[in-house]
Formats: sequence, C-alpha cells, structure tokens
Amino acid sequence: WLRLSPPPPGAASVRGGGARCGSLRASGSSASPFLCLPQMLPLLCALLLGLGPAHAAPAGHEVTFLPGLPKQPSFRHFSGHLCIGPTQRLHYWFVEAQNNPQSSPLVLWLNGGPGCSSMEGFLKEHGPFLVQPDGVTLKYNDYAWNKIANMLYLESPAGVGFSYSEDKKYATNDTEVAHNNYLALKEFLRLFPEYSKNDLFLTGESYGGIYIPTLAEWVMQDPSLNLKGIAVGNGLSSYEINDNSLVYFAYYHGLLGTQLWKDLQTFCCSEGKCNFHDNSNLNCTLKIVEESGLNIYNLYAPCAGGVPGSMRYEGDYLVTHDLGNSFIRMPMRFSWRQVTRNKVRMDPPCTNSTAPTMYLNSPEVRKALHISPDAPEWQVCSFEVNRSYKRLYTQMNDQYLKLLGAMKYRILVYNGDVDMACNFLGDEWFVDSLCQKVQVARRPWLYSEGGENQIGGFVKEFTNIAFLTVKGAGHMVPTDQPLAAFTMFSRFIKNEPY
Repeated sequence: WLRLSPPPPGAASVRGGGARCGSLRASGSSASPFLCLPQMLPLLCALLLGLGPAHAAPAGHEVTFLPGLPKQPSFRHFSGHLCIGPTQRLHYWFVEAQNNPQSSPLVLWLNGGPGCSSMEGFLKEHGPFLVQPDGVTLKYNDYAWNKIANMLYLESPAGVGFSYSEDKKYATNDTEVAHNNYLALKEFLRLFPEYSKNDLFLTGESYGGIYIPTLAEWVMQDPSLNLKGIAVGNGLSSYEINDNSLVYFAYYHGLLGTQLWKDLQTFCCSEGKCNFHDNSNLNCTLKIVEESGLNIYNLYAPCAGGVPGSMRYEGDYLVTHDLGNSFIRMPMRFSWRQVTRNKVRMDPPCTNSTAPTMYLNSPEVRKALHISPDAPEWQVCSFEVNRSYKRLYTQMNDQYLKLLGAMKYRILVYNGDVDMACNFLGDEWFVDSLCQKVQVARRPWLYSEGGENQIGGFVKEFTNIAFLTVKGAGHMVPTDQPLAAFTMFSRFIKNEPY
C-alpha cells in the first residue's frame, strides 16, 4: 500500500542502539511463553545484549502449532519481537525454506505505506499460508516464495501491525526507519546466527521503493552481511516521475477523454515536457485520476465494497481511505480534532482486509505467534504512523547508483502493468534515468503454465539491473499472478535469465 505526500527536503542520519529480546520460554516447558513485561524490557534487553551472540534459533519463538491449518507444516517457522533500542519492539515472522534452508538465501520482505503491515504480504501475497475469506482457515500456497528461500517478514516501523514502542512515540522518518530496519536485521541474525552467512536479498513493495534502497545503503557497508541484491515491486522510486507518468498511463488506458487530454497538454506542458507533479496551474491536478472511482491498485479489478468515499463510520471506528489516494497534495478539509472521540482506522480503498484482520486478532493466533500483550490490535495500516511519518526523499537515484557503482549487486525493479498507485511506466522511466548500459533489449519473458509457455510480461536488462513487467497484475503482483510472480522471483534469486 502506498500514500504519497510531498516530502520535506533534506535527510539526516539517525543512529541508535540495538538489543536482543522477545518471547522467552523455559527449556522443556509447555507453558505459555514468558513475555517481557514493560518495566523489565529495557533491563532484559541490556542484559541479553551483553551475553554475546546466540548459537541457535530461539526455541521460544518457534511456532509449534498454528491455528487454521489443515496440517502443520514440515518446515519450521518462528514469530516474536525484536528489541530495537530501549523502547521499540518490532514483530517478525520467519519461515524457513521448504528445502535445504541451510543453503537457501535469506530474503527480507517489507510492505509499504508508510504504515502498512508485511503480514499482508505473508497472508495474501507470497507467504506459505494464505488466509481464506472466513478469517479463520489458512490454505497452503502452491507458489510460496519460501519454496526456494528463507523468508523474513518484518512489521516496520514501530506502530505497524504487532510492532510497538514502549513510549508510544510513533513519529518517524525515512532515515530513522532505514537504520532501525538495519538494526532489526542484525538482531534477527543474532538470534538466528546459522543464517548470517547465507546470501541475503532485500525485497519490498510500494513504499518499499523507499525502504529497500535506503536499508541497502546500511547493509552494503556491513561486511558481515552477505548482500547479493534487492528487488522492488511496484515501488515508489521518484515522486515526480510517478506523478508525471500516471497521466500518460491514464490516457492510454482510456480513462481520459480526448478533449481533456488536449486541455492537459495546453495547461501542463511546454516545449514537449509536461508537469503534473508540482504545477502551480490548478488545472494540472491528478484528482482526475484519483477521483475516478476505479481501483487504483488494479485498474481492471472490481472495487471491493463498492466505490469508497473518503471516509465512513463503522461501529466505533472512523474509517478513512485517504491512504489509497496516493497523489493528494491538498490539505485535509477537516480538523482531526473533530474526530478524536472515535478511533481512526486506515484502509486502502477497493481492498478487503477483513480476513487477515480477523485471523491475526484471534487470541489463539496471537498466542501461537508469541505476540506480546502490550502489542496493539492488528490493523493492515496504521493511521497514526502514516499521519506522522516524515518523507525525506523525493527520489532514489542516489541509492540505486551507489548500489550499481559497487558492481556486485543485482537489482530487479518489477511492476504489475495495471497498477495505478505506482504505475509501470513511471518505474520504467526511473530505471531508464539511471543511464546504465543496455545488455538485453526489451523483450517478452515467458513462464510455463499447464505445460504451455505464456508471456509473463516484458523485461529490459541493463548492467546489474533489470526492469520487468508482469502482465495482468496490479499493485500486489503475487496476489494477481502468483505463478508468474514465483517464476520471476526464482529467476532473480538464482541469477537465471528472465
């Protein structure tokens, strides 16, 4: 999920400490895991930090029974909280590779927002278990990414999903999140040292287009981490390019009439260049696309729940869909003080998060995943985190060029071709703007389905970076085209031709 708003200029590096903590279980005990009490957490984290590296995966974090499954898995999986500094507790869910986990790569996955949970990626995109519409049962995923990789799903930043902070302070920014994600990765490897030498890939979606390259800047400076590459799906790479490309996407997909297109050319373009990003002319607004009533995450999919208004009341909650209006630049038309008596929930428009919300908030599931009683009720996106988040970067050119300049990392930028939140044309323009040498001209790529080759989309390969589209997929590529997405992921991980 993604919400864009104008980021303030500048970025400052934020440093912090790390610690090791989480759900601990006494050896041989079948009792509920001992969860760190608020008054004990800072002391316990400090004590554990002084113990030095662990020597095996933490038994207290292993998920031994997961409700809703027809049969428990043959592979191991773990869930718990990672202590980041004195107050932050980031929730992770780690699933070992179904075959040869010792030699399989370690892949970190981050969903976007900012403020949305990576459990959405786990339970609805490419995790080993997919939540069913009843919100109770899980189904095994035939195209789970952990068939070939050890998958680490991290809920970040604090305040998202089951991640929280003891001091309840959830205001953060791009550089702080990048550093905290690096600390979380280091803490995870302190708990799971057996994976510290495995090939490492950083992957994400949507606002992960900011999270992943900024995290990679930290990781590439750490020689103890075996970083091999990054992959970003339907990512925000440049506000300006994303905005300017959207209008072209909309017109050539039949969303704008000929007269409106001519007017936009008149008002918003000069000397062959158009500006729909920060044009002072009010005629050059992206509201023509935002307010179309279409599903911005998949142009050709129906809008779950009907075409949404900007907000509605649902029980004790005020539900706002503002997160999905990815291009709003105007101030909100009302004061949030007027609604503070109601809890605010933020749902991406035209999507249905009822099933994962029901499942993850089940007391039995929370217990199985070793979720601290101090962790909040799970929601797909955090209104508080999103509202207070400071965006410090307008584009990712510097981060990509730094990775490419090292000449040892491979990069995949992939897009479902019917997504309007982060459209394929914008990310293609962005990759082109990096001015890397073309190795393979744009061509169709194929995957096998039912014994027959099908066109999965199109790919253009440069030195150490590829841009790839997935035909018929929206913002969440593995949800819409699971087999094509798995094929793409497998070829990226194994460094095979697309």
